[in-house]
Amino acid sequence: MASPATATATASLCCRLVRIPLLVPYARRPAPLSTRCSAAQSPDAVDREYADLNLRPLYLNRGHHLRIRQHVNPLSSSFSEPTEPPEWKEVFEDPLLPLMVDIGCGSGRFLIWHAKNSGERRNYLGLEIRQKLVERSQFWVTELGLRNVYFMFANATVSFNQIVSSYPGPLSLVSILCPDPHFKKRHHKRRVLQPQLVDSITKNLCLGGRVLLQSDVLEVAADMRERFDGYSDVFEHVDCIDKDLRCDNEGWLLDNPMGIRTEREVHAELEGATIYRRMYQKTRDVSH
Repeated sequence: MASPATATATASLCCRLVRIPLLVPYARRPAPLSTRCSAAQSPDAVDREYADLNLRPLYLNRGHHLRIRQHVNPLSSSFSEPTEPPEWKEVFEDPLLPLMVDIGCGSGRFLIWHAKNSGERRNYLGLEIRQKLVERSQFWVTELGLRNVYFMFANATVSFNQIVSSYPGPLSLVSILCPDPHFKKRHHKRRVLQPQLVDSITKNLCLGGRVLLQSDVLEVAADMRERFDGYSDVFEHVDCIDKDLRCDNEGWLLDNPMGIRTEREVHAELEGATIYRRMYQKTRDVSH
């Protein structure tokens, strides 16, 4: 028979084990079968979304699935130095065209689709902190013979200003689409949209230029929204300017204004998630 001290210790351990899930607020329950089925279908859904890029024949050369860390610590010393800008004449056929920058561009399909299909004369720049993704994206660009899109390995939080301020044409659009949420409060400082990046975007964006923010995590979307709402003397939300862009009662855009979904949107919507979007237009010069 166990001694009283042993029984007390065992009971205490059981209590601690029972309470562990309560101490991990972001632990998830096993996904229901329907969600797991949706996740399994996601790669095929992404391929269908971007079918006209015809990237599948290139998978044999650069792989469809790369082994990549999903979460990167941008505060690591290896990402602390700003990335030097490229020679713009070497990467774009016409470096004077308006520029769109996608911060955290992931696999690059979203930008490549726009570079190939958009009716606007514009250059596209993708900034991504995971180097393997950048290398594959740039390989696709080269194979497709596109001269209006380019991908860079960079920590946008510290490199955006140095890169974009050197571009000879106007910065007309910046997108931050479903960035890493870094759920834990102590990791919020790892989120890409920090004050210095907001300042850099605000300073470099041309008059009439736009910023598109998007997330399938409401808290992350609200955090990004709050940062740009704080620049109400510089930006207006687009529904105040373009009545064709409708919002719900909470002020989130009802429709995707970009003409195609990002890969994360495809995955999230298959899982039944809501996408939260805000788009701002710069209507005045920076005054602070």
